Amino acid sequence: MMPLALANIGEENIIKKIGGKPEVKQHLENLGFVVGGTVKIVSTLGGNVIVNVKEARIAISKEMANRIMV
Repeated sequence: MMPLALANIGEENIIKKIGGKPEVKQHLENLGFVVGGTVKIVSTLGGNVIVNVKEARIAISKEMANRIMV
C-alpha cells in the first residue's frame, strides 16, 4: 500500500484506504474516491495531481493525494 501521490502516471490503481478527518473523507467520497474504486493518475504539476476517477478528471493537492492509499 502506498499514497496515491507516489503512484505511476497512467497506471490504474485500486483505492484501498482513505485517511484524514471525517469531513475530508466525506469530501473525497463526494468527488468519487471510494474504497474499492479505481483511480488513474493523468499528470502531476508542482506536486498536485490530476486523476481520472469514475469517468471524470479531478485535480487534487499533494496533501489530499497522500491521504488516499492505493
